[in-house]
Amino acid sequence: MTSDFKDHFSDAAKDYADNRPRYPKPFLEYIVSLAVKRELAWDCATGNGQAALDLADYFNRMIATDASEQQISNATRHEKIEYRIAKAESSGLDNSSVDLITVATAVHWFDFEKFYEEARRVGKRECVLVVFGYDLYSISSEIDAIIRTFYEKTVGPFWPVERRFIEDRYTTIPFPFKEIGVLNFVRRDEWNLEQLLSHLGTWSSVIKYKEVKKEDPLILLRQSLIPIWKAGSRTVVRPLFSRAGWIHGYPEMNKKGNPKAADQET
Repeated sequence: MTSDFKDHFSDAAKDYADNRPRYPKPFLEYIVSLAVKRELAWDCATGNGQAALDLADYFNRMIATDASEQQISNATRHEKIEYRIAKAESSGLDNSSVDLITVATAVHWFDFEKFYEEARRVGKRECVLVVFGYDLYSISSEIDAIIRTFYEKTVGPFWPVERRFIEDRYTTIPFPFKEIGVLNFVRRDEWNLEQLLSHLGTWSSVIKYKEVKKEDPLILLRQSLIPIWKAGSRTVVRPLFSRAGWIHGYPEMNKKGNPKAADQET
């Protein structure tokens, strides 16, 4: 991949802010537990801050960057978060300044080699990088089959090639770090049909389909789902996948078995 910013979401930044779900609190707490210190975290490709907003509660400061000015303009403000417009591969952060780096459903767009070089530059000796994203929904067998057909056939030709990394749950991305075992998490929401369709409308493939075909693929999908969905809300289950690693190799351990910070007493 090149280092050029692949902008699939700026035109739908407001919809993205309104309809993209945040991440499960137990998962974010687990990420935070990996940080040796909690002085500064960097949420890279923050979008409108879905992950940064919750992570900020645990750190003294947080810098959240995104290459899209529209995404940053739609981000929810927080007293601990400094939003910046910057590419993942050129963050503008200080050398050796960051305790934790997170990338929520975005690392597949990056120039991996250049981003990892940037992560090593800004990360402290014990800095941890965590990349994560969501799998496709699970609602019911009938609904899942319809959405899978929509995903693969209706809008399938309009997915960017990088989507394959999501489908592989990030198992096929380069990740040249000493990995940390991660736990399995899921998010459960109660959505009505319109909430589901609103979220589907933020898919990059749906946005591209509309741009190319000048029609909305969600109209026919809604008609297919109405008889099955009926009234009310349904439980929407989304498995979360992730990879985590020490960006400078496995850190020296202190006597308690925890990573030893440069100025930490043993």
